[in-house]
Amino acid sequence: MSVAKPTSPIKASTQSFVEIEDIKDDIVLMKDFSATIVIEVGAVNFWLLAQEEQVAMIYSYSELLNSLSFPVQILILSKKMDISSYLDYLDDKINKFRNDLLKNRLLSYREFIKTIVKKNTVLEKRFFFVVPFSPLELGVSGANTKSLHKEYVISRAKTSLYPKRDHLLRLLVKIGLRAAVLEKQQLTELYYNLYNPSATGRRVGPVESYTDVVMTSA
Repeated sequence: MSVAKPTSPIKASTQSFVEIEDIKDDIVLMKDFSATIVIEVGAVNFWLLAQEEQVAMIYSYSELLNSLSFPVQILILSKKMDISSYLDYLDDKINKFRNDLLKNRLLSYREFIKTIVKKNTVLEKRFFFVVPFSPLELGVSGANTKSLHKEYVISRAKTSLYPKRDHLLRLLVKIGLRAAVLEKQQLTELYYNLYNPSATGRRVGPVESYTDVVMTSA
């Protein structure tokens, strides 16, 4: 009589803890069939502006927020800046110089940069506007997400989010802020680093080169 070997319970894969279902073009679709569009806004060195410019920017930003007729999320990400590539660039320039005076000045500058980074934590900050889409905007059908199809929700999300996206971009440009909508590659890299935090962040290869992986129990 053969005795059945005990089997260990199958552990949930990492994918089951990730709320993202799919990223299509510039739309992030969640597992509950909500969706978002992400706009990155360029930073402004506020303290270098004249006092009148600072006051004008504060009022303009306040007017922007008050003029919105739809909800937005504001996200600020901070991470330690990776200057290794910049140091490598300086090394390359130093090796190419034949003028001893210029080479010594570059060496001094390189040591100055290294000292600054060692004594102070140099942070890179990124700013985002996130515009959400709820399945309830689909009406009665949105109340029962089990009956929804992914392609249909993404299509409806685009119809709802694109006018809001364009309106927000116009307002940001009006107050002198650079803004760009994140596409699939940029979104994948952003969320990958959010779910896999590291000291300086990681770059992700072209997402189109990846294929789906089916997780099975051994």
